[in-house]
Parts: sequence; structure tokens; C-alpha cells
Amino acid sequence: MTNSDVKKQKPSIKFHSLSRKIVSQFCLFTLLISTVWGMLCFTLMYIIEDDFIEREIRLEAQYLQQDYEKNQQWSAPRVSYMALYFSKNTLPDDIKQRYINEPNRKEFSGKNGRHYHLLALPKSENIYLVAEVSEMLLVRPITENILKVMIFSGLILVLLAFIIAWKLGRKTAVPLKQLADLVNGVAPENIPDKFAKQFPNNEIGILAHTLESAMARINQSLLREKCFTRDVSHELRTPVAIIKNAVEVYRNQQTVDDNKPIIDRISQASTQMEQTVTTLLTLARGEHTEADKNNIKMLPLIEQSIIDQNHLINNKPIQVEVNDNCDVEVYAQSGMLTVLLDNLIGNAFQYTQQGRVTIEMQNKTLIVADTGPGIEASISDKVTEPAVKGSQSTGYGFGLSIVKRLCEHQGWLLTLSSEQGTKISITLK
Repeated sequence: MTNSDVKKQKPSIKFHSLSRKIVSQFCLFTLLISTVWGMLCFTLMYIIEDDFIEREIRLEAQYLQQDYEKNQQWSAPRVSYMALYFSKNTLPDDIKQRYINEPNRKEFSGKNGRHYHLLALPKSENIYLVAEVSEMLLVRPITENILKVMIFSGLILVLLAFIIAWKLGRKTAVPLKQLADLVNGVAPENIPDKFAKQFPNNEIGILAHTLESAMARINQSLLREKCFTRDVSHELRTPVAIIKNAVEVYRNQQTVDDNKPIIDRISQASTQMEQTVTTLLTLARGEHTEADKNNIKMLPLIEQSIIDQNHLINNKPIQVEVNDNCDVEVYAQSGMLTVLLDNLIGNAFQYTQQGRVTIEMQNKTLIVADTGPGIEASISDKVTEPAVKGSQSTGYGFGLSIVKRLCEHQGWLLTLSSEQGTKISITLK
């Protein structure tokens, strides 16, 4: 199989850029951290401002309390923005009702931007120190400007994070892309040796060394398979050729022969074995060519296959039906179709004990149905799943495994249903 064949067969998969993902995640993380940090800073400023005001009010309340204990009368607060109130009902209108409803509340917002802090004197009942602190506030008047600064700063940080993440992602993704380009769509035997040295000594380097080791083992396996294929080709073709030649010599020497049916059976079997060997070797080598394909009539091939596999019926009460719609032509290799039909019909004859075997064609789809015991669901799923190189027999005869590999090799669509018997459909594309 050539490199171009590998690339043509490469599935269409949508990949996501690793560097783009690093950039997006880094920017989102920076935006999140900036937002959280800004909220913490903003909250901290409010807390510091309130603590400062509360401290001033407590100090003033302590002074007033001590002065009252000394003089037995309440003096006016020392600062103009504070005032004493001797009843809830005398509190400023902005805060009176809310304080009655929420007696534990200490901070109130009033009309026209006024802001109050209230402290109930601890040693005196119904005496309240109220501070109108709108002139002392530093954070609240500039809240809008602070938010703008924080947003602008956050955007700058996100931009910096984008630049850093882009450089980091590019630095990380480039060697990975180089490694992917090196092994993607290239036959294992064509990948250069010792390619892992060019990658950095980190996780990417470990991955490259692992791939290099795996590719070396795959190359060794491919070499052993090629040697095995070559040996099988020689060892199987030679005895088949000897059998065929012996049959021809025997026929030429015998003018009248009572053993003619047996000799014909041997001749057919040797021809079938030769076609099977050729097909199996083609599958093992991964060859795929249009050179030997032409328009072939299906009906003669089906009839010949029924004759060749007739010995599997063994006088069982089986009726074989060939539909008239089988008299069509398909574009394929004759040897491939012969092996396909021999295995499908042979399986149907072998596993059907009684009933009927039906063969028909519907819109370039070959259908072989029988009334046998059917196939287990687990085995049926294995038949319709894509096979991997070196996969074993499905468990319903070696023939069905060959059919599966043939369909994958030729691009034929294989479907199987098994309820009362087995029905195998193959669309000859």
C-alpha cells in the first residue's frame, strides 16, 4: 500500500488546535483571577474606609461617656459631623424608621448622597451617637472611576496573558505538530530511523521515543509478514499447480474414464484453492488495484459456486433458490467474487440442516439467506465492526472472516441480520 493510498483512506476527523486551547484557557484563567482580585481589592477598600469611620465614632463615644460620668451632663461632640440623640424618635428622618426596624444595623444611606453611621452608647440607654460622614467618604464617590480602572487593568492583563500564552502554546505545539506530521499518513516502513533525537528532552521526547520504538516493532512485524506471505505463496502455489497438471495429464491419457466425476471434483477444488490463495495473498499484502476489474455476470458465478459447494449439503433436506434478479453484471474482480460466493454459499450450506437457502440481487446488493441456527449477537457485532490487521476468525467459520476482510478491502458494505436463520447482504459498490 502506497503513502497516497494511506492518505486517501485517512478518516476525516476534526482536530482542535492545542496552542489555541492553551491561549484560551490561559486568558480565561487570567480574566477570572483579575476579576476575583479586583473584587477583593474593592471590598477591602470599603472595609478599611468603614473601619476608619467606626474607629473615630467609638473614640468620640468614649470621650462623651467619660465626660458625662465626670460632669453628669452630656456635652456636644467635638466634631461637627457627629450629633447625640436621646431617643429613637429624634433620629434623623433618613434613618429613624429603618433603625427601628433593624436595631442591629450601624450603617445607613440617606437622601441626596448622605451617609450615616450610628452607635448606641453602651453605658447609656436610648442615647445614640450619629455621624453624617458623606463628606469623609473617599471610596464611594469614586466607585465608578475605580471600576473603570479595574476593567482597563484587567483588559491589559488579559492582553499580556494572551501574548504569553500564545508564545507558550506555540513553543509547546510546534514539536508536537512536527511529530504528528512525521508519522501522519506515512507507511511505517517509510518513517526515518532515529527520528526521536530531534525532539526536546521532555514529555514530547518521551512520546517520540515511544513512537520510534513502536514503529520499529511494526516494521519488524511487517517484514515477518512479507516473508511469510512470500513463503506461503511459494509453498501453496506449487502443490496446487502440481495437482492441476496431474489432472490434465490424467485426462489426456484416459479416453474413457469411470473416475471422471472424481477427477472433475479434484480439478474444481484445485482451481478454487488457487483462487483462494491468490485472494488471501492480495489481502495480506494490502494490494488494491482496478487493473483486473471488469463487468462480470453474477448468475454463472453463483451457479458454479453452488455446484462447487454442493458436497456440503450431504443429502440434507435443503432447497436452494436462485432468484432471476441475479442475472446482472457487476464491476469487480472475478477471483474476488468467486471467493466471496464460495464462502457465503459454503457457510449457508454447512450450517443449515434443513429448510431453504435463498440467493438474490437487489440494486447491486447480493443477499444470501438461510434457515440455519443463526448467529449469536456477540459474533454478529464482531462481523459488522471494522477489522484490524491480524484480526482472528469471528467464531462462525473461517469463511465469514474472509468475507469480512474481502468487503473491507474492496469497499463493499457488509450487513448481517440473524433472527430465524442468517441473512447476509453485501452491497457491491
